[in-house]
Amino acid sequence: MGGELPIIGPVVCLMGPTAAGKTALAIELVQQFPMDVISVDSALVYRGLDIGAAKPSAEEQALAPHRLIDICDPAEPYSAGQFRDDCLGHIRQIHAAGRVPLLVGGTMMYFKALAQMDDLPSTDEKLRAQLKQQLETEGLASLVAELQRQDPEGAKMVELANPQRVMRALEMVTLSGESLTVLWGQQQQTPVLTNLLKLAVVPEREVLHQRIAQRLEQMFADGFVAEVEALYQRGDLHIDLPAIRAVGYRQVWQALAGEYDLDKAQELALYASRQLAKRQLTWLRKEPNVETYDPLVAESSYLISKAITAFLEKANI
Repeated sequence: MGGELPIIGPVVCLMGPTAAGKTALAIELVQQFPMDVISVDSALVYRGLDIGAAKPSAEEQALAPHRLIDICDPAEPYSAGQFRDDCLGHIRQIHAAGRVPLLVGGTMMYFKALAQMDDLPSTDEKLRAQLKQQLETEGLASLVAELQRQDPEGAKMVELANPQRVMRALEMVTLSGESLTVLWGQQQQTPVLTNLLKLAVVPEREVLHQRIAQRLEQMFADGFVAEVEALYQRGDLHIDLPAIRAVGYRQVWQALAGEYDLDKAQELALYASRQLAKRQLTWLRKEPNVETYDPLVAESSYLISKAITAFLEKANI
């Protein structure tokens, strides 16, 4: 992935916490501007994760087709590095068609990957298969011990309870022969995306919490438990897969496994959703050059459209 040429065409990012109203706004923007949507969401990549992931409906996708939705089976882990490669490919396709990519979502790790993972070793399928086999036969502790043996300092910077992060760290160290500290320190500082407009929709905290609770209630009313049960009954999925660890899915999955009842699952899913929103907001506060709007303020849509118009005029579009 190293040595990629910068993408000089305009790219608009629409970010924000869960339940902030990003999808509805994206549909409005696609009607106004020559834009194509690329989803930036780690749950929406999976087929069968619909209700609990708030996946845009068929009607919504007819109005604004979303790329990088329904591209993986839940049994297949999908990494930030894979997203980066796929997303940059779609950005180039959209530019080639004379249109503007609109990146929409709340998976901040994916947005970060676009800017900061351009010079890290790519995945080796054979090595990944070996690591997955080791995870299944010897457990996560075995992989953690191996990472700590190869790179004791780097291991301190990895979320060791997350199998995907541990496997990715082992891949990077093994393929490069360098420590994580060296690899991250040597990353290219020149971004691949050079012409970005970063917009964020952020409701007031109390309003956001209310919207999260209302959406979760609606998800359970719309058959979320049955959706998770269909995944549970497949037999080839487990709690350590990224798809099943998604907020809401994990809590209902554990209820189906008998760890607690469904009322408790909904309570825990609400808490997890609020914690997710808190992490997303923390990331947004640290992200430079983000224009933030309250989606419930009447003039916000106008101001967002105005900002995009000025941005595209500057890019001669």
